[in-house]
Amino acid sequence: MRRFARTLVTAALAAAVVAGTAGWASADAQTAVTGPPPGTAAWRADTVSGRPLPDPARATPAEVARFFAGLDASRARELVRAHPLVVGNLDGAPLPLRYEANRLAVLATGEPRFASLAAPGRQILAFDPRGRGTVAEVFGDLERTAHVAVIVPGSDNDATTYDRARAQYTGPAGMARSLRSATGESAAVIAWTGYTTPVGVGLDTAQGRLARAGAVRLARFTEGLDAVGAPDPVLFCHSYGSVVCGLAARHTDATDIVAFGSPGMRADSVGELRTGARVWAARGPSDWISDVPNVEFAGLGHGADPTSAAFGARRIDAADVAGHTGYFTPGTRSLKAFAAIATETAR
Repeated sequence: MRRFARTLVTAALAAAVVAGTAGWASADAQTAVTGPPPGTAAWRADTVSGRPLPDPARATPAEVARFFAGLDASRARELVRAHPLVVGNLDGAPLPLRYEANRLAVLATGEPRFASLAAPGRQILAFDPRGRGTVAEVFGDLERTAHVAVIVPGSDNDATTYDRARAQYTGPAGMARSLRSATGESAAVIAWTGYTTPVGVGLDTAQGRLARAGAVRLARFTEGLDAVGAPDPVLFCHSYGSVVCGLAARHTDATDIVAFGSPGMRADSVGELRTGARVWAARGPSDWISDVPNVEFAGLGHGADPTSAAFGARRIDAADVAGHTGYFTPGTRSLKAFAAIATETAR
């Protein structure tokens, strides 16, 4: 009974302190963005030369890629203009079409909070204005690169906050820019804020509900990269984002999965992730995530510590990392290791 009571207390503590990247204020429960994007009904009702368009909810990214391969350029551009939100989020569609579609989709919202995403030169690979907004942005040439890295962030990130100016190396876009620079710009890096993240501190951060929804979206996103011929990605998973990656691991073709500042991956060991990817883990000496109990009980907590010897991940030196979000700070050992993993030079 004493052990049971201790477990309950530990689980309750996990609910109180697990957070993603920032914020110690209380939080409201978030509604996960799921399913196909707005505009799907009109897309389904449309045709090309009498042929139905691929259903965003059912067609695989490979089927989407084959559909667009059979279109001439003018027909493809017509679909972009008529259905920007669908094309922009359609995994398997050609990358230039998605970039243009998302620019149009952002402008069509008329919302100032999203306006910067339509700035010249930005490569927005996914955009959904529902809720707080989700977004994925590419840094580098995804069509020609030999290496792809995907940043999967934790709490308090959405389409309006993922590229905050004050988060130069700590927000998803800042992490992506820093990693790309550290690779000598030899890798294309994607800041994937493509799921509904928890906000602040609350039950969302200690539960797997949002992570499960995010894992489905991440798995399909990586399948879409494969469908357009991009190299298999390396996933860099921060904080609550590592919970997403843990649940998605068996469904992706990632070469490597890097968990840092992680509260757990919903697995007791690398073997339980059921992935062929190399799994890495890092934790800085002053990262408050070390105070989070590594338990999973009654739906609370995210399981074993990925940096523990028993978990079996490859350890990354993060001895000079400051705090919970400093892993991509230039000059740190962690960033140097991340760059080596992203370019397949770490063994």
